[in-house]
Amino acid sequence: MRLSLCMIVRDEEATLRRCLDSVRGVVDEMIVVDTGSRDRTIAIAKDCKASVYPFTWCNDFAAARNESLKYAQGDWILVLDADEVLVPESVPALQQAMQLDDAIAIALLREEVGTHHPDSQLSRVFRRHPAIAFTRSYHELIDDSVTRLLQQEPHWRVVALPDVAIRHTGYQAASIDQRHKVERARTIMERYHTAHPDDAYICSKLGALYIDLGDRVRGLALLQKGLETATEAAVLYELHYHLGSFYGQQQQLDQAAWHYEAAIAQPLHPRLQLGAYNNWGNVLKDQGDLEKAKALYETTIAIDPTGAVGYYNLGLTLKAMGQLQEAIVQYQRAIQLQPSYAAAHQNLGVALLKAGNVVASLEAFQQAIALYEQQQAPEAAHLRDALKQMGLLGSL
Repeated sequence: MRLSLCMIVRDEEATLRRCLDSVRGVVDEMIVVDTGSRDRTIAIAKDCKASVYPFTWCNDFAAARNESLKYAQGDWILVLDADEVLVPESVPALQQAMQLDDAIAIALLREEVGTHHPDSQLSRVFRRHPAIAFTRSYHELIDDSVTRLLQQEPHWRVVALPDVAIRHTGYQAASIDQRHKVERARTIMERYHTAHPDDAYICSKLGALYIDLGDRVRGLALLQKGLETATEAAVLYELHYHLGSFYGQQQQLDQAAWHYEAAIAQPLHPRLQLGAYNNWGNVLKDQGDLEKAKALYETTIAIDPTGAVGYYNLGLTLKAMGQLQEAIVQYQRAIQLQPSYAAAHQNLGVALLKAGNVVASLEAFQQAIALYEQQQAPEAAHLRDALKQMGLLGSL
């Protein structure tokens, strides 16, 4: 079975080589469609032996993706973005799934690296088939066309790999031209929503974006509208998750908890529900239900023992319960997994100070301040001021 990598890129010189190196020896050809790069993206792609084709950008990600499919010669297609890599350990299972006679597409788990964004499950490997194409101009996917194909030819099925196959770094603040990407996303999604006003998927995506931009009224209306028409578990999860976040921000904690519980009730891979578990735990912690919050954080750790945020949240809860030594252990585990976790260093310092270990607490505070300063975060000054008022600043 021949496998073709199909990508669309624009100004990706910082990450493209790492992405292409991750599939070397796995794919039989690399197709790169460039939508207008002005940096060294094209040169890097060619140096990595990829075939590069130009595409005039038309504010439609699906159109660009479908252009890349035209050049593929493999039996199967793998789709990656330049800020993603294929996890080596996933390759044997992926190759085995491609040998299945009835598999039409393979859903891969994508891990978000270095952020608190939830993982996702995406149909990123699929047979080269004339009926399979990308739809939706933003947050483009093949799922709509695969669903239609399965209705016409029910002998096919979608296979889901259980372990992380893609690692994504694109949500890290340092790698985002935030304003440009947000404006582009809003423009494209608004155009699509105008043409498809009842599409629950786009209601979820655009509604969440509006809320992030401070337009709470329009955002809430879209999320609620999405709930009226959504039928797919993944879309229902997102809608409930975003509504939980909205009501949590508004301090309407009972409603937030209801939506997070509804999100977790969806029949999805547990990794995809980590965000709802953690956020529901946060709501319960704020409500004073520390035992239940603790149980939820322990669930997140059981689902993903490598997730730093679960240990951090568990540490906060244990500290609130007065279990300082246990909290210290959890903060340390979070830091081992994510050394740049400034808040974990800061709260470790607080717990150590309360436990009477002043020297170790000052070291933790110092590390937190250094990390906050690297991240240009205002917490660095706030922490310095707090330590100064405590009479500890001179010790740093």
